[in-house]
Amino acid sequence: MYSAMIIAAAFATLPPASTMRESKLEAAHQWAQWRGPLGTGASPHGNPPVTWGVDKNIRWKTAIPGRGQSTPIVWGDRIFLTTAIPYGETLPSPHDHAPGAHNNVSARRKQNFVVLALRRSDGTILWQQTVGYGRPHDSTHETGTWASNSAVTDGEHVYAYFGSNGLYALDFDGDLLWEQDLGDMHIKHGHGEGSSPALYGDTLIINWDHRDQSFVIAIDKRTGKQRWKMQRDEGTSWSTPLVVEHNGRQQVIISATNRVRAYDLSDGHVIWECAGLSGNVVASPVAADGMVYVANSYETQVMLAIRLEGAKGDITGTNAVVWTRDRHTPYVPSPLLFDGHLYYLKHYQGVLTCVDAKTGKTLYGPQRVPGIGNVYASLVGAADRVYIVSLNGTTAVLRRGDTFELVAQNTLNDTFAASPAIVGNELYLRGARHLYCIASVPHD
Repeated sequence: MYSAMIIAAAFATLPPASTMRESKLEAAHQWAQWRGPLGTGASPHGNPPVTWGVDKNIRWKTAIPGRGQSTPIVWGDRIFLTTAIPYGETLPSPHDHAPGAHNNVSARRKQNFVVLALRRSDGTILWQQTVGYGRPHDSTHETGTWASNSAVTDGEHVYAYFGSNGLYALDFDGDLLWEQDLGDMHIKHGHGEGSSPALYGDTLIINWDHRDQSFVIAIDKRTGKQRWKMQRDEGTSWSTPLVVEHNGRQQVIISATNRVRAYDLSDGHVIWECAGLSGNVVASPVAADGMVYVANSYETQVMLAIRLEGAKGDITGTNAVVWTRDRHTPYVPSPLLFDGHLYYLKHYQGVLTCVDAKTGKTLYGPQRVPGIGNVYASLVGAADRVYIVSLNGTTAVLRRGDTFELVAQNTLNDTFAASPAIVGNELYLRGARHLYCIASVPHD
């Protein structure tokens, strides 16, 4: 299934066809971006454990300084994380709270914006590079951090993104190659930033939707220079762009309040657009087999399944929208698209629905998942299993398929809002205090 569409995991632009094929094959075995090698949350070659606990199948855990909710980015023997580490004296609380602000926290201390590299085999921190510093200009939600945007890698360099606090390119030894300041985002309700960059070939794409003039920008990964920039008629969204190749053309798809839009990767012009979502879009698109799926549930509940073939111009209300949903759709966690099945949670609660991705037919749900409370991490899948990581430290492991089957519940003494990563036989969970490598560990 994953070979039918080239998602944003095609990281290196290498002219020889054989080399390009090898690069894509290698990328399929890594977790080089927030939603994995396919951009769907699925790991085509992963097979992590089913069960674990404090004294079971924890290969290592490493304390991570500061706070962050970015996903572990894995390539080869390296794991990359971003974090924000406070320093200096306590500062007065600012009084310029955003309209409608609630459940927010302000930065009472300055922050170092840090990129970490860990050794995959044992969790040792190999280097810790401060790429920026200062007091964040805006608040974040009490469940958020100032390092919630995930990095991305092409296997040679890592691109660390801190939103208003900069975009940075580093080599695998932690040396800074270039940096880019895109300005200050002004987020609705002051709830903080979270959209991650997408990387396709030599191009980084960043969604900059906020309360002022929004835009999408394409940046040359080698130099940090702008390739193109398109203004957007959008308010705040937190969704991450998805790059999909269809009929030899790369489309940058972004979910947002007014429109879901597909931009041509080469020059940024809009290929198609579709209305139908409501405000505060957080969940990001997923795509496979010529279809794209978008959803949110902040003001109204909606999910759209869009066929790429023939999509051009305004496709709202046309046959390009193959099916829709208006119940139990996701708000924060993005759906998992896995072997023709689309799995998604209601809002950010532990209520799961599984549908046939092509037809929209309900296979099961809404189904309460035992032990799962609030969920901010996006769903992931590997082998024949679906993993749902709850804020309360519990991970539910389900059998992939047409019926609901709970295989295991695993609990760690930590809180988890970062989306997990799966590489080979390992599952990486980032908690509030530690990064955990979940892998089969022989018993004495």
